[in-house]
Amino acid sequence: MGSKTMVIKQQQCVVMQEQRRFLSHKRSVGAVLLASLSLFACASANTPEQQVQVKSVAAIAPQAQATDMRPALEPVRRWTSLPAVPTVARDSLVQAREAVNKKRWAELGRLVSAASADPVLGAYAQYWQLRRMLQDATQIIPRDQLRSFLANNQDEYLSNRLKSDWILAAARQSDFEQVNRLWPVVNPSSQVRCAYLHAQYVTGHKVLPEQIIDAFSAGQACWSALDQFYSSGVVSFVQVRDLMRDALESARTAEARRLAAIIFSAAQMRDYTALMADPRKWLNAQSSAQGQGKTELITLALSRLGRGDRQANAAYIENQWAKKLPKADMDWVWGQFGLVSALRVDPDAARWYRKAGSTPMTDYNHAWRVRAELRENNIDWKHVQAAVEKMGASQRAEPVWVYWHARALQAQGQQEQAKAEFESITNDLNFYGQLAIEELGRTPSLPPTPSPLSTAEMQDIRTHAGLLRAIELFKLGWRPEAVGEWAFALRGMNDRQLRAAAELARENQIYDRVVNTSMLTKQEVDFSQRFIAPFEGRVTAQARNIALDPAWVYGLIRQESRFITDARSGVGASGLMQLMPDTARHVAKRINMQNFTLNQVNDFEVNTILGTNYLNMVLQQLDGSQVLASAGYNAGPGRPINWRSRLGNPVEGAIFAETIPFTETRLYVKNVLSNATYYSMMFSGQPQSLKERLGTVAPK
Repeated sequence: MGSKTMVIKQQQCVVMQEQRRFLSHKRSVGAVLLASLSLFACASANTPEQQVQVKSVAAIAPQAQATDMRPALEPVRRWTSLPAVPTVARDSLVQAREAVNKKRWAELGRLVSAASADPVLGAYAQYWQLRRMLQDATQIIPRDQLRSFLANNQDEYLSNRLKSDWILAAARQSDFEQVNRLWPVVNPSSQVRCAYLHAQYVTGHKVLPEQIIDAFSAGQACWSALDQFYSSGVVSFVQVRDLMRDALESARTAEARRLAAIIFSAAQMRDYTALMADPRKWLNAQSSAQGQGKTELITLALSRLGRGDRQANAAYIENQWAKKLPKADMDWVWGQFGLVSALRVDPDAARWYRKAGSTPMTDYNHAWRVRAELRENNIDWKHVQAAVEKMGASQRAEPVWVYWHARALQAQGQQEQAKAEFESITNDLNFYGQLAIEELGRTPSLPPTPSPLSTAEMQDIRTHAGLLRAIELFKLGWRPEAVGEWAFALRGMNDRQLRAAAELARENQIYDRVVNTSMLTKQEVDFSQRFIAPFEGRVTAQARNIALDPAWVYGLIRQESRFITDARSGVGASGLMQLMPDTARHVAKRINMQNFTLNQVNDFEVNTILGTNYLNMVLQQLDGSQVLASAGYNAGPGRPINWRSRLGNPVEGAIFAETIPFTETRLYVKNVLSNATYYSMMFSGQPQSLKERLGTVAPK
């Protein structure tokens, strides 16, 4: 916050209906489940809109086996009470984890036997040792030990992880029959999916090119598979080219270069290096676009000109190259001009996008095409409508784009169609569902409270061995392991069971699991869980002490830390309100907090005092706008000041929020304001307007 360095984090907002659209492809159902149960909703970016590529995998079994390849759910293991844990065993387990963290492998080996006597978590020590053996390419795969673990281990989550680890090790050694024998696994990673597809192909099964393209992400198993499929002609030049373009579009230059090396010759790779360093200089030495590879190199070079003087470079392109390239390639070039302009919040983005024709773009770029139109000084709603309609069906169906399409129709007098589209997303309990309700003339209100959970339902969930293991891990502070165990245990649960699991988390004060577990329900929506307000009003008291809106503060904390008091981000932000060290020191000095030291920053009182005061400082600096202040708290106050200064006219808060050029900050602002509106409803018992909270943002 404040001075926090912006970094990429995988987007983990479970209820953000539009989050996956800043990715080039959809997530798989399994990946969404695990991602939805992770800690933080979003991530920072040090440059606008660096995206994380996460793609769905279709039916990754071969066509001849086009049945459901998911593993059947095993019967739930039950513990009527938590098994007694010998102190020596638990102490040995703790020492074993420390040995893993410090890569003291010999020490780990000495501790495994004693740690394994822990009847609750002892399997972790065995798993860590076996995983190390699998990851060490110099060791022979210990097949007998692996089979023994899989046969005897009581922790299904660790068994599933070990199968995934074994698949990757077997693929690395080209033991593809073993990969096939180990399949399927639950929620396989992209690397595991690639290894399986590679194994299927090598052992004579049919693999479709779309399957490997959808599964691909940068990593050893996927690189090996993609190399094989390209050299065998399964995957085409254009398909790998599109992966490369996606990587360049999101500034993943190392990945793009590795992809380029698949489709370009050694001589062409020298050209690739030259054009990336100085595209105009390289282009001046070229005379024509002959052949698939040369055409692509010229297209890439032209697209890179969008990062310079776009007006002059566009004239150069029109005079020298526009008639020498296929229209689809020129459309992509102009789309890149539009994207660069949009991410720099320049006023000419829509102009470039309008030159890009109807050639399909990535979902990411389609989204920015719409945002560029919304950012126009005088919005031409016909262009907004057209930009949305150029999207693919699945992207267009997302609430964010349904809403803006409906707004475009409404602005053009097509009231009935607009009303139908608004109505179609009113059950989406997020930013755009709330706004759609208001466009229909209603004020958003809370959903009905579901019937209470029974004693029997709670007793059933309290005996779930997987959840009890996860709780033990949370108590030890081993959050990565705990989150994985918890997520795995939720597989197959219905709404009542999910609500009961959320209540179990509440009983154990694991507040992030309360929220994230409850958000998985489909029909029974329990806002007392989804918008939990822990700490017995102390947050409200801190906010009111400095005249801050408590609902807004709660909405921000829910987004920042999910109420984890010792939460720590990848860039060093700490505590409930995720304060960076420099920010904490600065605020402590400003409010004259006596004897402050950084080791106090996770303390509830200190963190909330500093956090609410900093939020108030940002709010005052940004003229009382919760939209701007939320953006400033996340990205630093200077950024929303800059974005606001580039406006040509006042815009509604929703447009300003949607056109924020950092993925994380854009999602953050929309979620914080949506959260705040719901908390306000819960605190007041009355319907509340999100549009009023968003207000208007004027240039300054």
